[in-house]
Amino acid sequence: MCGITGAAWTASQLAVSAEALRRMTDSITHRGPDDSGYYHRPLESRNPYPPVPGVALGHRRLSIIDLAGGHQPLPNEDETIWTIFNGEIYNFGALRGRLEGAGHTFRTHSDTETIVHLYEDEGPNCFRHFNGMFAIAIWDQRERRLVLGRDRLGQKPLYYHYQEGRIVFGSELKTLLALPGIPRDVDPSAIDEYLTYQYVPHPNTILKGIKKLAPGELAVFSDAGLHLERYWKPDFAHEDHRAPAMQDAELRELFDDAVRLRMQADVPLGAFLSGGVDSSLVVSSMQKFSDRPVKTFSIGFPQKEYDETSYARQVAEHLGTEHHEFQVTPSALEILPKLIWHYDEPMADSSAIPTWYVSQQTRAEVTVALSGDGGDELFAGYRRYKAVGLGAMIDRLGPLKQLLGAKFWQKLPSSGRQKSWLRQGRRFSEAIAMSPQRRYLDWISIFNETRRGQLYTDQFVEQLSDSDPFDFLKTAWLRCGKRDALTCASLSDLVTYLPCDLNCKVDIASMAHSLEVRQPFLDYRLAEYAAALPIGRKYRRGRGKQILRKVFGDRLPPQIWDRPKMGFGVPLDYWFRNELKELLVDSLLSERALSRGLFREETVRDLLDEHMSGSFDHSARLWALLVLELWQREWIDGTPS
Repeated sequence: MCGITGAAWTASQLAVSAEALRRMTDSITHRGPDDSGYYHRPLESRNPYPPVPGVALGHRRLSIIDLAGGHQPLPNEDETIWTIFNGEIYNFGALRGRLEGAGHTFRTHSDTETIVHLYEDEGPNCFRHFNGMFAIAIWDQRERRLVLGRDRLGQKPLYYHYQEGRIVFGSELKTLLALPGIPRDVDPSAIDEYLTYQYVPHPNTILKGIKKLAPGELAVFSDAGLHLERYWKPDFAHEDHRAPAMQDAELRELFDDAVRLRMQADVPLGAFLSGGVDSSLVVSSMQKFSDRPVKTFSIGFPQKEYDETSYARQVAEHLGTEHHEFQVTPSALEILPKLIWHYDEPMADSSAIPTWYVSQQTRAEVTVALSGDGGDELFAGYRRYKAVGLGAMIDRLGPLKQLLGAKFWQKLPSSGRQKSWLRQGRRFSEAIAMSPQRRYLDWISIFNETRRGQLYTDQFVEQLSDSDPFDFLKTAWLRCGKRDALTCASLSDLVTYLPCDLNCKVDIASMAHSLEVRQPFLDYRLAEYAAALPIGRKYRRGRGKQILRKVFGDRLPPQIWDRPKMGFGVPLDYWFRNELKELLVDSLLSERALSRGLFREETVRDLLDEHMSGSFDHSARLWALLVLELWQREWIDGTPS
């Protein structure tokens, strides 16, 4: 696991100096504290032939595999191809055997060298053969091009800024901002997307002109410009109708192999264990392949409704792991500045806080940890899918749909509690008249379309483009063709919410502490398998993960399968009425914030008043606004938050 950055240019006035490359690389030292490496080659003019672009590659290394020989940038034998990458290629052993058979000579035992030699044979098609999590940069001197690629499910980030004559890239946005001349102009439409989803969807970023490479995408920069291409295009419209016994056998084989591959390391390895189904299954499989107790890690909080340690303890005892449990009293005032700096874009998922703490504590014991991320998207585990299923049923009953969507229901009183049945029922009725896609967006939005309209000033609305944040979700939904609404929702989450929110959250929080997190559920073979399963195999009687229970039921205690699902959260509603109240009010109603001209003062005051009085829980919305304001102070205003 590492951090990468660099540039390539065909215009001499846009050259990146060796000194600038070092500044860019130093900005992500936390991602790779063990080693650093650089490759710098100036623009080479060959009149009348096209010039060989200038190139700069910078690398920070967290040593995991081949501790002595894995230095990057790493070249091929004649040093015409160089690579740097962040992540792991889990099937590098099999690829190496194939490449050695084809005559390639290896000088190291690292997975990095597999990239170089496979690129020699396959060119940009090499990405199709990698099973892993990665952001890769390959400099090809013979073809005069820089090739960038990102893993299929967006586990590793890759930012870039392209202008005619140059591309600059990096694992984090701060690498680009370390280079003079990179613009810091906030994109109003990105703010609109952020307040919809609680993140800025790819390929956009919060800044104009800076993009994120999409999951499963590659980019080629040359004297012809920049070419983007998707190398992974799963067919979500396809459904697997094989016999259940065949599906079950394949799931068992795929899952265990995904875990086995991710246990390769030359450093101490463990696992996050929340006590939920997904992380528990990962640990159960790890224990199968380990000749000693697996090290597991969980954190607990003083507030009982946010504390899962008792469940984690039950699983650890059942599986016989070496369990480490940490009690944490989160301090929002202490951690907020760190989050704002590390998350280069505003990201309003407050579960970044517990993820930060569990990464910090885990890194004290191990360098690599496996996690259960992805199980909810692949096997329909989120509670909100129950509403999707109910909505789909009502869609088939025209008159009932009209009744449930009637204004009468919207006039019922609503509880201020975020998860109250009355509030959820009222919100359900408000959205039932919409299309399934629009309804789902309304349910998952931090600020839905109506609330954003009430929040924005006329001045800000005039700056917005004609693009609709809904298009991001709609495009993902339509990839599923005519499949059922619950499948469409879960697979949309797989390619939107998972890479843009969950994977980003885990990557930044873990790498801030130089910890590598591996996610077996996101093995692309398992993802393609699960995407094709009929919904009846995953979801029945209001509960998801049915096939996991059938296939792996004997691996976990019965109470783990039957336990209520808990989010990985923190008590924002309480904090905003207590320790964060002064910061919240002073930040959102400050002259500094209001002078930005983004939000109506009266709407912000109403949100604060309703929350402080306890009449409504606006904690998620207030957190999104607070993070955005503090982010602007840190990264745009140039003064501390």
